[in-house]
Amino acid sequence: MRIHDYILLLGALICQHGQAQLVQVRHWSGQGVAPVYEGYEVNPDGSFNMWFGYLNRNFEEQPDIAIGPDNQFSPGDPDRGQPTHFGNRRHKDVFSVTVPKDFGDQKLTWTLNVHGQKQEVSGTLNPVWMIDRKYTTRGASIESPYSNLPPAVTLEFTETTVTLPAALTLNLSAADDGRPKRRGKPMGMTFEWAKYRGPGDVVFNPATGKLEDVPSSDPARVAGRGATKVSFSQPGEYVLHVVVDDGSGESAGNFGYHCCWTNTEVKVTVKAARQ
Repeated sequence: MRIHDYILLLGALICQHGQAQLVQVRHWSGQGVAPVYEGYEVNPDGSFNMWFGYLNRNFEEQPDIAIGPDNQFSPGDPDRGQPTHFGNRRHKDVFSVTVPKDFGDQKLTWTLNVHGQKQEVSGTLNPVWMIDRKYTTRGASIESPYSNLPPAVTLEFTETTVTLPAALTLNLSAADDGRPKRRGKPMGMTFEWAKYRGPGDVVFNPATGKLEDVPSSDPARVAGRGATKVSFSQPGEYVLHVVVDDGSGESAGNFGYHCCWTNTEVKVTVKAARQ
């Protein structure tokens, strides 16, 4: 237990107006990761996207849990594209699993076992779980209440190879409808890079930031771009994950919504240094 934990534990019971109040203890490491079922959306062909996220209960530790008994889906293929690296705290609508239109009343269960704490969540197509990841009323107008759309993100590449010790530059561009607005101006798009899968440490410079505004070919939309350098500690197969948020989604702290941010991934093969 770190000194922070001791301090919080000692202050867990404080006296205020003669009454004891319990202060929640923050755990920097050693805690589990809870899988979360966010809900589902319907595709034009009748299939469904079942969306999942997670809550890493640690405030500092970011566990890596390989696909297998401790990180699996059931029934069927245990690998449904879920992360094997878990960032700190709550991450919403991280990935989706597409199921056929005849999925019916079946369940899709995600199991995580971190530090011996086994947790699982089951997703269903019960109508109460239907969500909308394409629109949000936040930042929309009275005339068009569903006008706020997620950013359209374009990456320079979605797969690449790099040889150590070289670093890699990740360039992205995005276009958006300019909502929500603050004082009549678009809030601007932000980006956040993170490791999604991979055997080693990944360093992003910068990991987060605001996209630089650039002229848009469509006067009804705004555009932005950003560049991040990334380096790797060891060879292997990696998946990198970026979230581009228009100011109304997860990065803005609006967890009551399922829009408007866009998740995009890059696959990187990292080769050992040439001898």
